[in-house]
Amino acid sequence: MRIWGITDTGLVREENQDAYSIKTMGRFTVAVVCDGMGGTNGGQLASSIAVQTYLDQLEQQLNDGMNAQQIAQASAYCVSLANEAIRHQAAEMPGYERMGTTLVSGVARDEEILVTNIGDSRAYLITRGGITRISKDHSVVENMIDSGEITPEAARHHPKRNLITRALGPERTAQADTFPVEWKQGDFLLLCSDGLINTVSDQEILFEVIHNGDPGDCLHRLLELSRMRGAPDNVTAVLLMNI
Repeated sequence: MRIWGITDTGLVREENQDAYSIKTMGRFTVAVVCDGMGGTNGGQLASSIAVQTYLDQLEQQLNDGMNAQQIAQASAYCVSLANEAIRHQAAEMPGYERMGTTLVSGVARDEEILVTNIGDSRAYLITRGGITRISKDHSVVENMIDSGEITPEAARHHPKRNLITRALGPERTAQADTFPVEWKQGDFLLLCSDGLINTVSDQEILFEVIHNGDPGDCLHRLLELSRMRGAPDNVTAVLLMNI
């Protein structure tokens, strides 16, 4: 497996409230991306707590003999522990009560991946046949798309596009979704914050990953595209390639 990661503050925000990490756990490779929220310092703290807690707890839960359902249960459980850790920290720090974060992760083993998400950070499967979004946004505009009120293209520019309906931190319980994914040699998994997807289209992501040179450079090319378009938010992405 080959893995790349990148994060950038963007051109408007004063601090980077995104966080990401990648870790090998026995036969598993685990990557996670979080996009923090909650004002100055709060979002940055929430995303860093989520990444660290999720990975630390998952390493204790995983074993090589687990099946897909057991991996999904373990990942969802670790998301709930990350939620508790954020809430515990927020309760001890005045002014941080509303801090929170999204989370999207990929737990890869051989030709299977378990994607977990809460919020609007995304996971994509990218192959020579195309790009497929695996995760489903927990957001106001995603609900509007589902009800037929707006189109996916209109959602990219809708004034409520940044309003999410689930996150780690704000609520006592955190309900994450899990998605089992099959991937083959030469396939890619992309995890990213909405700072990328709000400035770069799915087809541009597909082109840069598959068709425009060494995939090792594609995250830098995607970041440059985002910055050319103003990069109003933090931009974070992790790319895994099955070799």
